Amino acid sequence: MNRLLASASIVTLLALGACGEEKKEEAQQAAPAASNTTATTEAAPAATPAPAPAAAEIKQGGSMIVTFKDDLPTLDPAIGYDWKNWSVIKSVFDGLLDYKPGTTEIVPDLAESFETSADGLTYTFKLRQGVKFHNGREMKAADVKYSLERMINPATTSPGAGYYAGIKGFAEFQAGTATEVAGITTPDDYTVKLELTAPDATTLHLLALNFSYVVPKEEVEKSGLDFGKKPVGTGAYKVTEWTSGQKIVLDRNADYFKAGLPRLDKITFEIGQEPVVALLRLQKGEIDIAGDGIPPAKFEEIMNDPASKDLVITADQLHTGYVAMNVTMKPFDNVAVRQAVNMAINKDRIVKLINDRAVPANQPLPPAMPGYDTSYKGYAFDVEGAKAKLKEAGLEAGFETDLYVMNTDPQPRIAQAIQQDLATIGIKVNLKSQDMGTVIAAGGKKDGAPMIWSGGMAWIADFPDPSNFYTVILGCGGAVEGGWNWSWYCNEALDKRAREANAITDPAKAGERAIAWGKIFTDLMADAPWAPVFNEKAYVVHSKRVAGPNGIFADPIHIPVNYDEVYATDVK
Repeated sequence: MNRLLASASIVTLLALGACGEEKKEEAQQAAPAASNTTATTEAAPAATPAPAPAAAEIKQGGSMIVTFKDDLPTLDPAIGYDWKNWSVIKSVFDGLLDYKPGTTEIVPDLAESFETSADGLTYTFKLRQGVKFHNGREMKAADVKYSLERMINPATTSPGAGYYAGIKGFAEFQAGTATEVAGITTPDDYTVKLELTAPDATTLHLLALNFSYVVPKEEVEKSGLDFGKKPVGTGAYKVTEWTSGQKIVLDRNADYFKAGLPRLDKITFEIGQEPVVALLRLQKGEIDIAGDGIPPAKFEEIMNDPASKDLVITADQLHTGYVAMNVTMKPFDNVAVRQAVNMAINKDRIVKLINDRAVPANQPLPPAMPGYDTSYKGYAFDVEGAKAKLKEAGLEAGFETDLYVMNTDPQPRIAQAIQQDLATIGIKVNLKSQDMGTVIAAGGKKDGAPMIWSGGMAWIADFPDPSNFYTVILGCGGAVEGGWNWSWYCNEALDKRAREANAITDPAKAGERAIAWGKIFTDLMADAPWAPVFNEKAYVVHSKRVAGPNGIFADPIHIPVNYDEVYATDVK
């Protein structure tokens, strides 16, 4: 999501509720995966299951309170791309496709069916009829076309626009030489056709990403730049109140097209809650989810508490936490400096800071992702070797720089450990500990941040494919104003190889495609735009007041929680 998503104490969500039997709505039935899901369906790790409640126990109604330290920056699906707004956006909006709750299995959503041409270049989607936006108007094919073109338009500054570069007419539309994207057509009110310039194994995943979610043109035009604070979609919940820095309220969409969803009548997000205080409130039963997770200082207490230890779910996740170095800013324009940073960071020590909830990382891909190269060793912790690299760069005396970090525990303490490590080789690091939105904004400016510790925003896959760890965060398409390629790294040769890997759509060649992607990442590390630090597990502690189907409190796609599926156990 991933989108840059939660790290350490953040994906460690305090989700309240025993996992239960999945609801098998007609709208959620699996569609043929087609060849485009090659080498992806095995990637998603599953959460530890819990006993399933009887279906009769699931009742409509009730409410839930979630706390966050910082406000959500936006709920505009074309723009929102961080761990806090990710799952909220997915509850307010819908796309052509989605994932079966708690899994990485693609299913129809706003589309009731779809077909792929034999050559893999054309996708045809048949829309559900009668789906309504929150303003009461029916959603039609023209809305899908408008939403995709709005997202692709450079004026929108969508961090995900580059994902869709394979659509026919993308380049001309972005350059302003065409008024519409030629490859997005609407033969009738309930049909959308998508044409590509080359086969792409990620296409179905991209149409399940929030960037492609459908918005009503009239509401976007009415709200302008405030649309992200006044969102209108087709989703299970609608935003009925947003008091900046205090509260966001979601109410059940009574017209939602999926029978029985959402389960809850209301979700309230309380903003400005310190994580330790939120955890105490959780233990007292005052709130339902402490959104910023278990602070490291409280981790052992929770794990050893008889009242909670049996309610903890552990799940692997497709996550990498890293230090991004801006390759366009001195002295990080020198590869030897970036290599020195990689060699100077003591990853084992940092893992201990987060209660051993991770393993040290040596490449952008996490171990659970297809393409991960087990033979690649990366940059070993080597202080003297790091000093030699600085000498090679002509910086034997060291230098001074800034490291941006999110201000929620344990991120500042991790950044302090990195600061101490870099000091041993002569790099004086000034920590810029700020709220998540400010850090993200700095990373999206070419001259904004020389270094960023991604913790609290670290990359968790927003779709289960190795390309997701490249296109937006390390590829040339992401090195744009407002983008998520915080290293501003652009290697045209690797971009070409990435396109070639994505063109491998034959399921029989899934292994070949995974190897091709793995080699891209290990070759990329020779340039060292990142210093990968750790790959993290999620720890989820829940109570019995709210519950849901297996996997939704550690959902691999609706990260961190699939709010649509949560239900209250105290509804009479």
